[in-house]
Amino acid sequence: MSAEQQNNEEVTIDLRRLFILIRKHIISILIWMIGLGLIAYGVAEYVLVPKYTASTQLLVNRKSADANQAYTNQQADINAVTTYKDIITSNVILKGASKYLANPVTLVKKATPAKKAVYKTNDGTRTLVKKAVKAKPAVYKRESKSYSVSASELASAVSVTTTTSSQVFTLSATAETPAKAQAIANAVAKEFKEQIPKIMDVNNVTIVAEAPKGTKTFPKVKMITAVGVLAGLVISLLIIIIKDLSDTTVREDSFMTNELGLTNLGEIAHITMPKDWTFTAKTAEKRGSSRRRV
Repeated sequence: MSAEQQNNEEVTIDLRRLFILIRKHIISILIWMIGLGLIAYGVAEYVLVPKYTASTQLLVNRKSADANQAYTNQQADINAVTTYKDIITSNVILKGASKYLANPVTLVKKATPAKKAVYKTNDGTRTLVKKAVKAKPAVYKRESKSYSVSASELASAVSVTTTTSSQVFTLSATAETPAKAQAIANAVAKEFKEQIPKIMDVNNVTIVAEAPKGTKTFPKVKMITAVGVLAGLVISLLIIIIKDLSDTTVREDSFMTNELGLTNLGEIAHITMPKDWTFTAKTAEKRGSSRRRV
C-alpha cells in the first residue's frame, strides 16, 4: 500500500470516527447549542444597552448666475465634501450644538418694544396720529426635550458618510433613546447650517431631510444569537474530540501489531451470562460429581 493511499485511508477512518462521535453525542451537542443560543439571546435582549441611530441629509452649494461658473462651483463643492465632514465634527460646531441641546428653542417672532401714542396739535386741537403699541415678548418654539450632552460626547456620537460624486452627505447620530438620537442629529445639522457661511464661502446650506426618530442599531439580537448557537456547536465538538483523544482504549487489532509489535494469537468472544446465574465452587463440585457418576 502506498503512502498516499494509507493517508487517504487514515483520513477516511478519522472522518468516520468523527461522524460516529457526533451521532453518539448528538443530544449533548444540541443541548450546548440551544443553551448558549438562549444565553446569547438573553444577554443581547436584556443585558446590553441598546443604541439608536437617526440620520439627516445636508446639501451645501454655492449659487451662481453664470452656467459655467455654476458647474465649476458644483465640482468644487463635491471635492469639498470631505472638508464639510471635518467641520461638522469640529469643536466649533459641536459646542454650539451642545448649547442648543441644553435649551432647544427656536425664535419664531422677535420681541416688539412698546411705543407711545403720537399726537398732533393743530389750532389748539390735539389729534391722535398714531396709537400706542404695547410691548410684546419674543415668541420661541421648543423643538425637543432638553439634553445635557457635552461636545466630547457629541464627537463620539456623530458620524458623517458621503457618496462619491454627490454634494449630499448624511449626518448620523447614535444615542440611548430614539428621541435623543433624533435631537442630536437635528441639532448638529442646524448648527452647521448656521455656522458654515461664516467659516467658508458658502451661501446655500439645505437640510434635505430632517432626522426622524432613531432606529435600533445595537445590539443585533439575531446575529448575536446565531453566534451563540455556533459557539455551542464548536465548544461541544471540541469537548467530545478531546475526550475521545484522551481515551487510551485499544479499538483495533492493527494498533497492537503495528504500533506495539505484538503477535495476535486469537480473539475471545464476549459472553453474556444471565443476570440470575452465579458460579460458585459448590456449583462446580456438583457438576464434576454428576459427570463422574455418568
